[in-house]
This record gives sequence, C-alpha cells and structure tokens, in this order.
Amino acid sequence: QVQLVESGGGVVQAGGSLRLSCAASRRPFSNYAMGWFRQPPGKAREFVAVISWTGGSTHYADSVKGRFTISRDNAKNTLSLQMNSLKPDDTAVYYCAASSKGYSGTNTLYDYWGQGTQVTVSS
Repeated sequence: QVQLVESGGGVVQAGGSLRLSCAASRRPFSNYAMGWFRQPPGKAREFVAVISWTGGSTHYADSVKGRFTISRDNAKNTLSLQMNSLKPDDTAVYYCAASSKGYSGTNTLYDYWGQGTQVTVSS
C-alpha cells in the first residue's frame, strides 16, 4: 500500500504560480511512475503530467505544456508540480498518483491516488 498526500493548493490570480507537492509513504518510491491528474468542476478527471521512475522522461498534456513542470526526488519520496502562468481553466482538484504498470497518461493504469488538493485561479 502506498499513501500519497498532496499539498500546496490554494487560490491564485491568473498569471500567477503555484507549486504542488506529493509525499509518498512507501519505499522504494522509485518503483513507480508518478503522475498528476486534475478534475475541473463538473468535468471528468484528466491527465496533466507524468514522470518516469528515474525522472529521465516526462510527458505533459497539451493544455499545460510549457507552463507546468513535473519533477521528483526519489531520495525524499516526493513529487512536485510547478505551475506557472496559471489560467482560470486550470481551476481543479489536483491529484497525484503512482503507477507500477507503466509510464502513462491513462488513469486506469495507476494503482494509488492521493486525496487531492484544490487549485483555484481567479481572473
């Protein structure tokens, strides 16, 4: 069992930045590809970004490419999402997730999920 706890959400004005963090309870953290997903109000959960086991590969949704950066620190069992140039459309609950099945943007391949952290971007 892996427990994931997100933090860093909040309210920010359009154009601002936030940094989300996700702390994982289980070692070795490096056994899992890690992803960020989000669920906007009234919409389905959607892929944001994924990072490979070693951190050597990353992939982003087109909607966040060039604005968001995913990173991980396997020594500290932490995952981060740096979000810059935020837009009102980025408003959502953000979830981190761990996958033992592969490096993917498909949420069904993820084994463990955090409880989510709210990000609200005001115009």
